[in-house]
Amino acid sequence: MKELSTLNNMYFIGIGGIGMSAIARYFNERGVKIFGYDKTETILTNQLSSEGMEICYEHNYKEPFPSDIDLVVYTPAVPLSHPICAHFSNRGLPFLKRAEVLGLISKNKRTIAIGGTHGKTTTSSITAHLLKEGGIDCTAFLGGIVENFGGNYVAGNSDWVVIEADEFDRSFLHLQPEIAAILSTDADHLDIYGTYDSLIETGFKPFAAQTSEDGLLLIQHASAHLFPISNNKLTFGIEEGDYMAVNIRLSQNGLIFDYQNSSQRIDNLSFTLPGRHNILNAVVAITIALRLGVTTEDIRTNLLTFKGIQRRFDVKLKNEDITIVSDYAHHPTELNAVISAAKELYPGKKITGVFQPHLFSRTRDFLEDFAQALSALDKVFLLPIYPAREQPIPGINSELLLDKIQNGDKKLIVLGDLISELDRAQPEVLLMLGAGDFDQFLPQIVDFFSTKSLKL
Repeated sequence: MKELSTLNNMYFIGIGGIGMSAIARYFNERGVKIFGYDKTETILTNQLSSEGMEICYEHNYKEPFPSDIDLVVYTPAVPLSHPICAHFSNRGLPFLKRAEVLGLISKNKRTIAIGGTHGKTTTSSITAHLLKEGGIDCTAFLGGIVENFGGNYVAGNSDWVVIEADEFDRSFLHLQPEIAAILSTDADHLDIYGTYDSLIETGFKPFAAQTSEDGLLLIQHASAHLFPISNNKLTFGIEEGDYMAVNIRLSQNGLIFDYQNSSQRIDNLSFTLPGRHNILNAVVAITIALRLGVTTEDIRTNLLTFKGIQRRFDVKLKNEDITIVSDYAHHPTELNAVISAAKELYPGKKITGVFQPHLFSRTRDFLEDFAQALSALDKVFLLPIYPAREQPIPGINSELLLDKIQNGDKKLIVLGDLISELDRAQPEVLLMLGAGDFDQFLPQIVDFFSTKSLKL
């Protein structure tokens, strides 16, 4: 295979994925001709096409392929048995996983890797924002569309790169970070790891060990006992740890907190994102920014200028009648965080949630936890499981989850009935929750309730 710097033509299988598209944008910016395949046309793939990339879809992937591809990049979301993978494999072309390419890109960079089962996208995005606005011209590969950047890839000219370190498929083991953070270590991706112990022993511990000995390894205080003592390990938390948020309080404009470490304290920091979990994310970003020399005043200013991320407590509509929030939450811990934040922000309001479970295996593995989290809603609409990369598992379905939800106001619905069911429900605060494809209806739902409010 050629060196990455000498590539002329690349093919991305699954180019519409949030991680894949960021890498495609990186190479496209460097003059590499980008071709790609994805199953469906989306807003993101259309944006990639507008940037000069050539993309084909399920209905036309048999069209003639470029003959001079130097490298094929693929995602585990597309099985190697797929005809398009077989086509390039039969030609003997080099294949690399997305994670392997990301590791090669970061190899000669000073890498900041943000890992953990929750909060990676938000924390890496806040970090990149604080660094950029604080004078550190970093590159960033992000797992969401960040409003400040208008995308999921940030171009930079310094040696620093911010990367979302994904534990899925042990992808993060391709990284050699100078600075790393492990935000949380809840059980997840047990379809890959098998057990929680394996997630820690074959995933997070090796990732932590790959952090430079003279660098910085940040671990949430509650998880610190899982990791061996090392010279570079420090902890963070709320009211605990080497770096912490203290004195958290709610104001009319959001949360206010004080940041504290062994040598300094920054009082009265305001942050626009809701929830204590986002204060934790901010503590990590602040700690990294301070280490790289960003001033406290720049941090104070730019915490307030962070506009958020699409589908991370993303307020899509707010008027006198209804507030609609879209969130990617697809794990019980994430659901708990979003629902708690909504109750904190909108006290006394009826909280209605629409949830689309993501993966049969995840639904099976966390069935009781999902039921407990969703039971905290005032009203629950449950959609069928979004399979993503999986085949159905006998006996695992949304009906099973619905039965376990301890809430009398619950209903299983299909996507086609979503708007009519919401119209009848008249929600005050509507949470659209999940990582599947139901968010394609979100613009219609927002338009429906916007128009309805105007008519009223």
